[in-house]
Amino acid sequence: MNDESLQRANAFLAAVVERVAVGEVMTDTPAEIGRALGLPDALSTARAVRALIARRRLEPANGSYRLLDARPVDAGEKESIGRRPRRARGAAKPRGGRAVGGSPGYSDLGRAVADKVVELGRENAQLRAEARQLREETRDARARMDEAERRARSSSERARELEGRAEMAESNLRSLLASARGSNVRSDTPVGDAEMAAILGVLKGEEAERGGVASGGTPDEHDDSETGDELAQPSGTPAAG
Repeated sequence: MNDESLQRANAFLAAVVERVAVGEVMTDTPAEIGRALGLPDALSTARAVRALIARRRLEPANGSYRLLDARPVDAGEKESIGRRPRRARGAAKPRGGRAVGGSPGYSDLGRAVADKVVELGRENAQLRAEARQLREETRDARARMDEAERRARSSSERARELEGRAEMAESNLRSLLASARGSNVRSDTPVGDAEMAAILGVLKGEEAERGGVASGGTPDEHDDSETGDELAQPSGTPAAG
């Protein structure tokens, strides 16, 4: 310690002795005492405090410093508390390398976090693609279900229509059978060949009549033509005088 540092340390110690007794804790901060002594900067105050601590004049206590000894520091007095040995420059950990003992460093931690983020992003993209595909499949299944329901309703309506037509045809056939048999014939009497032939003839006559109307003529026109032909034929009965 040079003379200037020795003078500043003894001046700081004298200011502390004026304020507190030995064994008591300082009430003023080192910065306040340094300003009162007129020290040039905070670094000079810190060096004086460190020199007094090293020579057992002060010790840290309760966030401040306790006065241990009021004797001034001698010029050749050695430090009672040795300094922490400085680490050699070659032993410094290389930037970005691993820590001593093989423990992971910040670069390894950052790399692991980045890899995990990339993996989570990949999984998220895959889940979104699967969700999109499931939505499309659900939409297609709903469309097919709607089409099937529409076809089912159409088939049901068609079946009801055919049932109505069958009932109507059965009623017409029963009426036709009743008119062909007559009123004095029981309804449960079997239909004979002659009656069946008559029924078929009536049905075929109706079909032929519908076909003639569709080919370009009305039933009235056919009746008129037949009537004209009958009138044009000569009568076998002589006309009266």
